[in-house]
Amino acid sequence: MPPRPYSNARATRSDRDPIAIDLALQGGGAHGAFTWGVIERLIDEPWLEISSITGTSAGAMNAVVLAHGYALDGREGAKVALEAFWARVSDVARFSPFQRTAFDVMTGNWSLDHSPAYLFFDLMSRLFSPYEINPGNINPLRDILEESVDFEALKRSEIKLFVNATNVRTGLPRVFRNDELSADAVLASACLPMLHQAIEIDGDPYWDGGFSGNPLLTPVVRESAARDILLVQVNPVERAGVPRTAREILNRINEISFNSSLKKELRAMAILQRMLSESGVAPDEIAWAKEWSSIRLHRIATPPRMVELSASSKMNGEWEFLSMLREEGRETAQEFLASHGTDIGKRASFDIESLLDTVLQ
Repeated sequence: MPPRPYSNARATRSDRDPIAIDLALQGGGAHGAFTWGVIERLIDEPWLEISSITGTSAGAMNAVVLAHGYALDGREGAKVALEAFWARVSDVARFSPFQRTAFDVMTGNWSLDHSPAYLFFDLMSRLFSPYEINPGNINPLRDILEESVDFEALKRSEIKLFVNATNVRTGLPRVFRNDELSADAVLASACLPMLHQAIEIDGDPYWDGGFSGNPLLTPVVRESAARDILLVQVNPVERAGVPRTAREILNRINEISFNSSLKKELRAMAILQRMLSESGVAPDEIAWAKEWSSIRLHRIATPPRMVELSASSKMNGEWEFLSMLREEGRETAQEFLASHGTDIGKRASFDIESLLDTVLQ
């Protein structure tokens, strides 16, 4: 197992009353290690109690591993489980043909854009489907998940889980809850159609949940008692300049498409909240109105350093890279808590009205 850069201190004592929160975790391949760091920092706060988690792709993996570890040994168990999971990812990556070049290592470039194996595979994936390139449907993540998570234990977890995948046949999202979760369900949530064969569950094929909800917020709004949702957004929302190379264009297309479903859901939430505030109807009079009007949304967004990372770095599983992202996540979460920690339980710190205004202009 790779050496650890540091060991986490136990959560400190707090006089603050416990507040239940929901986590909404985006996908993003190896960039999910950023979310790992965010979770570690949040767990250090004893007044924050995770009620439920909705996750897609790498966000779904972080979610099930966290819940598994929490069921074993509380907060410390969650941190141990997450570190073990990402260590397994790194161990497998050491044998991957996708490696940085010596020049990239020397210059500190985390991209795989110059890796001969990555370039070859990138070209082949545009010409041939995963059914032709990988007829045996080999996916190392299956073994990693099965080693990292006791899915039977998740059925008894105190933390509600909502893992989203996209039904290939209908294009609609399917949410897998605790009692439905399996390695297949999580792999379905992370199934990029140009890289992996569709995952079949109950007779239906599934692709990455990012196409229909990255992540899906509705389940936690409707089914969680917590009223504060913390969105951890891995995919950049905005980029300066115009992408000009084929790789840059494809990367930006993926970022926009994987953020579009989330933006639509946030706009719908803003519309409902504005409609209720202007209608004069008491939210308590209508069940669904109370659910949506009482939500307090918060967001931890991708920091500038991560925006600069190329799309190919999402397939870089080197421990040094994952550790860097982990530390970035911890620091970003610390900044969020310093700026908005007192907002949790009282008011929203993420203004979704601004998203609505851009639509109505």
